[in-house]
Amino acid sequence: MKKLNLSILTALFIGSQFIYCQKVVFEEYDLDNGLHVILHRDNSVPIVTISVLYHVGSKDEDPERTGFAHFFEHLLFEGTKNIPKGKWFSIVTGNGGSNNAYTTNDFTYYYENFPSNNLKLGLWMESERMLHSIIDQTGVDTQNEVVKEEKRMRYDNSPYGKWNEEVKSYLYKLHPYSQTTIGKMEHLDAATLEEFMAFNKKYYIPNNATLTVAGDIKIPQAKKWIEDYFGTIPRGLEIQRIFPKELPITQTIKAEAFDSNIQIPAIFLAYRTPGRNSRDARVLDVISTYLSKGKSSKLYKKLVDKQKMSLEIAAFNMNNEDYSTYVILSLPLGETKLENLITEIDEELVKIQKELISEKDYQKLQNQFESEFVNSNSTIEGIANSLAEYYTFYNKDTNLINKELELYKSITREEIQKVAQSYLNSNQRLELHYLPKPQKE
Repeated sequence: MKKLNLSILTALFIGSQFIYCQKVVFEEYDLDNGLHVILHRDNSVPIVTISVLYHVGSKDEDPERTGFAHFFEHLLFEGTKNIPKGKWFSIVTGNGGSNNAYTTNDFTYYYENFPSNNLKLGLWMESERMLHSIIDQTGVDTQNEVVKEEKRMRYDNSPYGKWNEEVKSYLYKLHPYSQTTIGKMEHLDAATLEEFMAFNKKYYIPNNATLTVAGDIKIPQAKKWIEDYFGTIPRGLEIQRIFPKELPITQTIKAEAFDSNIQIPAIFLAYRTPGRNSRDARVLDVISTYLSKGKSSKLYKKLVDKQKMSLEIAAFNMNNEDYSTYVILSLPLGETKLENLITEIDEELVKIQKELISEKDYQKLQNQFESEFVNSNSTIEGIANSLAEYYTFYNKDTNLINKELELYKSITREEIQKVAQSYLNSNQRLELHYLPKPQKE
């Protein structure tokens, strides 16, 4: 969901020129109801970001009621006891702000950017969302149509829109990562109002959330308002998460999928890899950059630039809490066969497994990660997001915002080789041929 305000975006851009120049200083504490609070003060620009990360995503859903977490991303903008239906966005933009929200496999994230003199308003609105959201049949019916239209546009009628759904269905046979965030429309249609209300009561509670306030704030005043607005919200029941473990993949999974929205086929090589809070996940991020980040990367230079075999090539690690999914995809150019693309990709993977990458490439990777890390924390909004995710998914180590770059820089060439040997083997992956759907006679 996107509602943008140019004045706020301009301020964020200006502030990004000098925000991330030194250690990110923050303060964190828990309210009595279990809400974790993180405060970061930066008075360089008169803006503030208020965010709430709820630790609930598609993996938390009943397999017969998929799509609930994403549905709530929409539903919780409908209105509250004290915010009239349909007025959320106009209140935000009318006070010089912008807001957004998104859902993943593991969490749902809401945030507002405001001029700093509207911090109190932003805190009140998020407390209203947590305590007084109205879950009624009218709102459910309205958002059901919104989600259906989103599914049609982004997945059903979009070229390559269902590749992730196909990949997940083969890689995850036991774990609920097989479920997509958009979910199945028949599950949403069949759900009762009582089921939506129960989902809200279970997950959208202070002890399953992290509130982050970053920017031009006065710490004592912010604490008082947070206590006033959030302190009286009742604690919910503790959430137990016990998910089944996947069996190792020991033989190549070969599969086909068909898409009526494409004319050019694609190959997806997908591997099940460790969760985001592991050193190996970070090493896989480095390997992704080495393989396909920029026009001088190994796969791009080889398949797109020199051999003219591919229209597009990408390698990336989709990091999640329990497992990650490492994907290499390519679209062929001209008469190139998908099997030939696989052969060329495997050649580069075997090189990483058998030889240390060059010192020159290693130094280039160091520079790329330093630049990317600084950029990701170059705005107040980016810092707020990083603080919330570090706390929630990295053993409550919020200070990783000041340490993670050094973790990446400490990764050695030998580790890159070892991790490639451990996870990026042909007998440990899915080979998905993503093909144009044949036209009926």
